Amino acid sequence: MTLRSDPRRWRWVLWTILAGGFLLVNFHRVSSSVLADQLTRAFDTSAAELGLLHASFFYVYAALQLPAGVLVDRAGVRRVAALGLVVMSAGVFAFATRGTLVGGFLARASIGLGGSVLYIATLRFCANWFRADEFATMTGWTIAAAGLGGVFATTPLALAAGALGWRTALLIAGAVGLCISVVVYALVRDRPARAGFDAPDGVTPGTEAVSAATVLANTKRVLRERETWLLGGMLFFLFGVNFTVLGLWGVPYVVHVYDVSVARASTYVLLGNVGLLLGPPVFGALSDRLGRRTEVILASSVGFTLAYGAIFLAVAPPLPVLGALLFLGTFVNGGTALAYTVAKERHGATASGTVTGTVNSLGYFGAATFPALMGVALDAYWTGETINGARVYSVTGYRVAFGLAALAGVLAVGCAAWIHLRMGRPARGGVAAADD
Repeated sequence: MTLRSDPRRWRWVLWTILAGGFLLVNFHRVSSSVLADQLTRAFDTSAAELGLLHASFFYVYAALQLPAGVLVDRAGVRRVAALGLVVMSAGVFAFATRGTLVGGFLARASIGLGGSVLYIATLRFCANWFRADEFATMTGWTIAAAGLGGVFATTPLALAAGALGWRTALLIAGAVGLCISVVVYALVRDRPARAGFDAPDGVTPGTEAVSAATVLANTKRVLRERETWLLGGMLFFLFGVNFTVLGLWGVPYVVHVYDVSVARASTYVLLGNVGLLLGPPVFGALSDRLGRRTEVILASSVGFTLAYGAIFLAVAPPLPVLGALLFLGTFVNGGTALAYTVAKERHGATASGTVTGTVNSLGYFGAATFPALMGVALDAYWTGETINGARVYSVTGYRVAFGLAALAGVLAVGCAAWIHLRMGRPARGGVAAADD
């Protein structure tokens, strides 16, 4: 039996291709942290302006998550994912060649435009090719791919930018994205039947393109549910902190407070991305094995808050301790990725992309809000000093920024507790809405 003749093995090949595209999405959305000083000089920005430049990715990304879910439900995984990668790569090429803040803002926004469909498309693929009791595990592995992208955006990117220049490094990443888009279009199929297979045992056959009337009905039902807003609200605070610290201010914080090089600082932020790489698959598999969802979500949000609360209280803990706290915060936060599974299990297969996109959209509005918010806090405590054109911020400024992170964690815990009180029960045997 060849690899391509076995649907259980072939689906892993196709998932790996899609996950490679999503890896690049996270690479680009968190690359600003390592490149912060270079972007500050290239675009002549303050902290607030750099926060806006970084967040321009998330403004578009967040706004398009619900439309992306609807688009995937209507047009299918293969076409949407391939087109998204092409648009994202074009945005990368534009960003790497721009010299003005407005041009950089628009180019980075176009990266978010293309990248906005990759996560939803990959989860829809998982819903069509894997059993329902495997979905949380596959969600975890998909987010782990994002963690790997974050790892590449730390020390490896710092070294590449130092050797080749940040513009050349990003141009290479854009070319890789174009290559993956070709492979996605050539090989990925939306459902097992499209690849010539019967659905594997225990897998519900994927649906054909969903009618506009069904999509509209699904969207109304998803938006009416309080659970949708609670799950999305929790992710709003958690994503806001994660993508601001790991994606923008983490490396400058270590450089300024500990007086180390960007390359060395990036190794500590790398530990946070390793936590994102390992945590989601561990907690996803644990949840599938135990049949528990909301308990894991609540415990994970508490662990996340304790980690960032410790950084806030210490401000400048020993570097190994800081690295451990960043790792712990993202590792335990892997359990909150079960929000997607909880949301999906409340609805039928035709609403998979819609409900996932809605919850994801609310989360990424946090990632669009917090970078500029923390940037304003840092600008208020600017020392007046610049090094090679980049501003230097005080320890007090970073304490305020991490105080915002800890507060966001407390609010996320409140959402998670409310979710558990409303929905807490074993996942197996839980209800899932029937398809229209």
